[in-house]
Amino acid sequence: MKYETLTVTLENHIATVRLNRPDKANAMNATMWQEIRKAFQWVDATPQARVAVLQGEGKLFCAGIDLQMMMGLNSQIQNECDARTREALRRVILDMQDTLTSLERCRKPVLAAIHGTCVGGGIDLVTCADMRYCSAEASFTIKEIDIGMTADVGTLQRLPKLVGDGITRELAYTGRKCLADEAQRIGLVNRVFDSRDALYAGVLEIAASIAAKSPLSIRGTKEMIVYARDHSVADSLNYIATWNAAMLMSKDLTEAMTANMTKRPAVFKD
Repeated sequence: MKYETLTVTLENHIATVRLNRPDKANAMNATMWQEIRKAFQWVDATPQARVAVLQGEGKLFCAGIDLQMMMGLNSQIQNECDARTREALRRVILDMQDTLTSLERCRKPVLAAIHGTCVGGGIDLVTCADMRYCSAEASFTIKEIDIGMTADVGTLQRLPKLVGDGITRELAYTGRKCLADEAQRIGLVNRVFDSRDALYAGVLEIAASIAAKSPLSIRGTKEMIVYARDHSVADSLNYIATWNAAMLMSKDLTEAMTANMTKRPAVFKD
């Protein structure tokens, strides 16, 4: 597929999705919102893609939502009926939420490699990833409060599950910067790398280790972790029992056990 605001590549079972508006600090315009969803639908549907890495071109990872897009919303939703105007705005917000949820919906793990600044909508985006990693100079800011709005596409719903309620409130109420070392300490990122090059090399190594595992088992593991986040332990145990009743007796299981016994690398079907 061709994209205006992204570059998407696939090599050695690793799909790399790069935000590609470096001259605009990768601000998320209307086209990018649609293309992010298309890209992760493609990752989900492509058997050869076993894991995805999300990056940003240029000096910054993402400056958040494009303000020109925000300013143009009025003309997009305007209706002589006030209720219909507000309904149209609600549908725009729901559609933007759905774009970011496409990362969670994608059956393949998504690893975010964050450098420089990650602001506003960029936070919404990376909280949808399975794991987040950053370079030492990275910073994170929930900026919506400083432009007079409540963050509405996922940060306030997902971030508390990652860093806890109190830290989320502080970051969301104050709009202050969270630097890389704090981001690791609070659990927003898994690891901090010394440089951008080290970040990309380290995340690629992690992605490669995931790509070498049973694709069916990785997809099931992601399904279970996401489900367990939003359901009770009892419901989640019931779901995994049903899931494995259907998925456990796979060729991947036989291949993994045989490879372990013969001390050779396992080779799995996409």
